[in-house]
Amino acid sequence: MAEEIQEMNMLTVINEEGEEIECEILFTFDLPEYKKDYVVYMPIGDEYVDEDGYPEIHVSSYTTNEDGEGGGLDPIEDEAEWDMVEEVVASFIEEMEEEDIEPLS
Repeated sequence: MAEEIQEMNMLTVINEEGEEIECEILFTFDLPEYKKDYVVYMPIGDEYVDEDGYPEIHVSSYTTNEDGEGGGLDPIEDEAEWDMVEEVVASFIEEMEEEDIEPLS
């Protein structure tokens, strides 16, 4: 799966079928333990929202090109790394719920 970061808050993901999917970047963070940066994003469109109105949320590590524009996303394959990433994402979701932010639809 090839992806690239295009704008500050948007991301285009190319899926296995070669289709481009526009995504909104929710936030980025780093984990010094793994010396990686991560992006949390969600595809834009009704087909990516569950029956309760919650959007699909994806997380990948990312790199940027030398010029700082574009780059690539990589899957998180290490279980311990994934556990740490899940903690960060869970904190984000919990914060959204505490602020009573409605699910997207």
